[in-house]
Amino acid sequence: MPRIPSTQALRALESFARHGTVWQAADELNLTRSAVSHQLRLLERDLGFRLMNRVGTRVELTPQGVTYAVDVRRALSVISGSATRNAARGISGTLTVSSPPGFASSWLCPKIGGFSEAFPDVSLSLVTPRRLDDVSNPDVDIFITFGHGHQPGMAVELLKAVEFTPLCSPILLNRIDGLDAPEGLAQVTLLHLGDFQDWESWFGLAGLGVEAARTGIRFSDMNLVYSASLGAQGVAMGDEFICQQAMDAGLLVRPFDLAIRSPRSYFMIVPPEKSGNPAAAAFRGWLRGELLQG
Repeated sequence: MPRIPSTQALRALESFARHGTVWQAADELNLTRSAVSHQLRLLERDLGFRLMNRVGTRVELTPQGVTYAVDVRRALSVISGSATRNAARGISGTLTVSSPPGFASSWLCPKIGGFSEAFPDVSLSLVTPRRLDDVSNPDVDIFITFGHGHQPGMAVELLKAVEFTPLCSPILLNRIDGLDAPEGLAQVTLLHLGDFQDWESWFGLAGLGVEAARTGIRFSDMNLVYSASLGAQGVAMGDEFICQQAMDAGLLVRPFDLAIRSPRSYFMIVPPEKSGNPAAAAFRGWLRGELLQG
């Protein structure tokens, strides 16, 4: 039987294939960039075929690498699913999870039934906080936050780094005969969450004056931003991760191949007094498995 590569190397490949960059894979796996690159080189050596090619300053997967990464993702998902099914035996109790509204409605809620099926004896409650990084509710066992992850004394795990890019309804694009260049955003309404910061960063990256980003409508909740964008009311600075379902359905489209790295990410945070809850451990394992599947 051929030697099976290390799990860490396989996870490095799966994360790199999903994100497209070494630094994003390193952030997700809590490793250094050099450690991820080293794991990928070791994996190539063990497999005996090339996984990556350097194209200019970028590193991309070879066709063989893409195919192998898909197989690795399936295998890791099977392993995670098996662990979840076996962990379900004998686990019961109550569990309260706090999640930002956008993450909950667009990504978590369409999948949450899978947790109840895997752990039928766990009584689950899902709540949303007033602030995206709030961890103050004493009734919550697990916090999913969108922020910087600075919570001293708590168990903090990076779930997903985030990139923002303009997203809008194809109805809007048809109405204005398309957006051929970033300058065309001057003719549409910009949709903001809270302040103008994300659009200002994107305009700066696109080489446009940031003053033009300070127009449009501001909303207090990401669900309101996405509702307006789905209704063709303007262009949102969107998170492709939680908008993937709407993009796959053709309800939202990405007019420009230009994205900004958000200084904030999604984290899973567990207070120390909640760490012994078996239902919390089960949910954490289930959530990791779902994220592997995308």
